[in-house]
Amino acid sequence: MDAVFLSRLQFAAATLFHFTFVPLTLGLSFLIAYMETKYVRTGDATWLRMTKFWGKIFLVNFVVGVVTGITLEFQFGTNWSRYSAFVGDVFGSLLAIEATVAFFLESTLIGVWAFGWKKLSKRAHAIVMWLVALAGSLSAIWILMANSWMQHPVGYTIRNGRAELTSFIEVVTQKFAVLMFFHTISAAFILSAFVVMGISAYHLLKRRHEDFFVRSFKIGLAVALVFSFFEFAEGHVHGADLALKQPAKLAAMDAHWETEARAPIYLFTWPDEENERNVIEIGRIPGMLSLLAHHDMDATVIGLKDIPKDERPPVAIVNMTFKGMVALGSLFCLLTLTGAFLWWRKKLFTSRWYLAIMTLAVPLPYLCIYFGWTMAEVGRQPWIVYGLLKTADAASPVAAGNVAATLVAFILVYGLLGAAGIYFMAKTALEGPKEA
Repeated sequence: MDAVFLSRLQFAAATLFHFTFVPLTLGLSFLIAYMETKYVRTGDATWLRMTKFWGKIFLVNFVVGVVTGITLEFQFGTNWSRYSAFVGDVFGSLLAIEATVAFFLESTLIGVWAFGWKKLSKRAHAIVMWLVALAGSLSAIWILMANSWMQHPVGYTIRNGRAELTSFIEVVTQKFAVLMFFHTISAAFILSAFVVMGISAYHLLKRRHEDFFVRSFKIGLAVALVFSFFEFAEGHVHGADLALKQPAKLAAMDAHWETEARAPIYLFTWPDEENERNVIEIGRIPGMLSLLAHHDMDATVIGLKDIPKDERPPVAIVNMTFKGMVALGSLFCLLTLTGAFLWWRKKLFTSRWYLAIMTLAVPLPYLCIYFGWTMAEVGRQPWIVYGLLKTADAASPVAAGNVAATLVAFILVYGLLGAAGIYFMAKTALEGPKEA
């Protein structure tokens, strides 16, 4: 294995580990802010207990996410120095704003919220939690803008062999970035809601703190229902944008080889990249890929055969992760719609089979997010900046052995850190809230 492959593997491992904790921070912060606001308005102590219980899980999750996120950014200098030299004027400005404004604002506000229970009034303390939630989203915006620029570079010019910023406004307002933000934040709300529902369902099955967890479950279900269906609608819009800006990724998502009108989607395919065909094709839906790509079932969709081989992404990985993401997203819609129906029939909390399913469903949104990010990043290959700089030309000129050593070190340290964080969150979740 060469240094480029090992650097890619190291960055992928560090990024996926870090992002394991990010969505729960983004989504759960808003749910906690809502709970604390209910406490301020009603004076009901149960809402206060809910705020503190879910807040404890939130804080542990945030700490692990912060530690892994800080080390992640150093890899741009150590493993991807040529990339940093090429895009530093654009990419660096976005990361600098995220770190010096959004991240430090969020971290400071979290400190005020965690240690300010006896220092601030109830109303002021609740306002701080809303600010924490908004600051977290602001941090996500800048990170996603930076990633969106790698997916679809705009507002730049090539001068002296590097990309230089010409329009900051164009970079931060481009459609790709807006769609990516809404897709990611919706996924964060779905994941957070499923975590809340799963933990709540576990305790309801054991008949513990029923009023506490009935309220928590209802909040989670309402949020998950709305954002599960919103995610599907947004994904349709996102797919049409990909057809214009990353046709190779779109073709790989469904292993679509031939350029044709009324292009179909298959529920399952097994691509044979060497022979440019699919060995298995199951569940043909005529015109659906054309509809996804161009909002027209008769539109023509570019196939992989009309894209140079050295500019195609790894088709099998992109195809499988896309199908997995869509399958899980469909399942989320089904589960939340079922929950809403049971709620309407006043059978939600007597249907033990449903509570058992929701307890077991907690890992699924995490898996779906892994699929989504893998598809997005692998689907951009072989480009690190789409159409401008290939990944093979972006890595630092370092020995493969050095990268391998740091990769092993990252896995060991992150493994221990992740195990500790997950242990404390799981321990808190299974023990339940403290008595009033």
